[in-house]
Amino acid sequence: MSQPTVYLDHAATTPLSTAAKDAITAQLDLQGNPSSLHAAGRAVHRVVESSRERLAAALGVHPSEVIFTSGGTEADNLALKGSYWQAVAADPARRRIVYTGVEHHAVLDTIEWLEKHEGAEPVLVPVDADGRVDLAAWEAALAAEPGRTAVATLMWVNNEVGTVQPVLQAAEIAAAHGVPLHTDAVQAVGRVPVQLLAPGIASAAVTAHKVGGPVGIGALILSRSHAPEPLLHGGGQERHLRSGTLNAIGAAGFAAAAEAALAALDEGALRMEALRQRLVDGVLAGIPDAVLNGPTDPALRTPGIAHFTFPGCEGDAVLFMLDSAGIATSTGSACSAGVTSPSHVLLAMGRDEDAARCVQRFSLGSGTTEADIEAVLAALPAAVAAARSAGLNGAARTGEARTGAGRPADTLEVHA
Repeated sequence: MSQPTVYLDHAATTPLSTAAKDAITAQLDLQGNPSSLHAAGRAVHRVVESSRERLAAALGVHPSEVIFTSGGTEADNLALKGSYWQAVAADPARRRIVYTGVEHHAVLDTIEWLEKHEGAEPVLVPVDADGRVDLAAWEAALAAEPGRTAVATLMWVNNEVGTVQPVLQAAEIAAAHGVPLHTDAVQAVGRVPVQLLAPGIASAAVTAHKVGGPVGIGALILSRSHAPEPLLHGGGQERHLRSGTLNAIGAAGFAAAAEAALAALDEGALRMEALRQRLVDGVLAGIPDAVLNGPTDPALRTPGIAHFTFPGCEGDAVLFMLDSAGIATSTGSACSAGVTSPSHVLLAMGRDEDAARCVQRFSLGSGTTEADIEAVLAALPAAVAAARSAGLNGAARTGEARTGAGRPADTLEVHA
């Protein structure tokens, strides 16, 4: 199948950068286990540790604070489950987890699992209409029931609408109440300035494939003063927190990609902000009833995401219309068994279910061009019109089925 002509789904994954390709290619002939003591093993071990040092330097942390994982999801799971188990082991009453409704599903589903299987007590903190946490409510949640909160979590940049959270302030508040804070920084690294282990932050999840690195490797950036329980047991790699043979080739690609992305952060952000503004202006001019979601203040959002509601049409319908025109975008919503669900992020921001279904996310990257933006603006009005027409026709057919022949829908016969 051919690749899309225009790729505006960088928040989902980014193309492999030249720096990452070169680093990976240079290590493809590696042989040996980095935990082995012979010369081949030691050579691979040096690649891993060199990559760890380079990644740590790019992220502004100490090499010992980089715990390699398979990606952001594993890092979130290790941080949250491990911190919760560690807290409960020290004090069985510490079962509260403070969070917001706009977190990534890697966080939300982990908290739900801990509630169902481990007796966790989730404490939901509201966000405003732009998806930004209410710090007064955040402090109130942390202050309630002193000594009973195991961990708090707040993502740095929202993966759907691009909102940047006040993580540094939230971390200070958490620290004042003796609560470790985990942040999912997957969408933040390489897009906005970050201080991953600023005071009060116990851990941060990052991943390679959002910054031009390979899929299948990420890291938990973990304070040396924090010791969560491990998820995986075995050889004791990664400070005994993440056993398993280390992915040396992936680590080399991750380090090279992160270095390149962070070196170009300021210049890239300015370029993407200009492209995003052209996209926003063009969409709102071409589709007057479109609604831009998330903060309008550039200081409160990432420059690479523009998220819209197009009233009257399913987001997936717009996506497929654009896909047929060679343009890759995303709805940002979950899909289970072919049934589209409304965006949990927009629901948390106070939108109704209809608005939360009619969404489209355009996410830009280092390779996005002005021609890409113009191609989207040329194709989008027709795609939205076609999606609206399909929705109206589908609703009409549904209505006919429900009232056809004077019978209620539940009496209709269905034939294979």
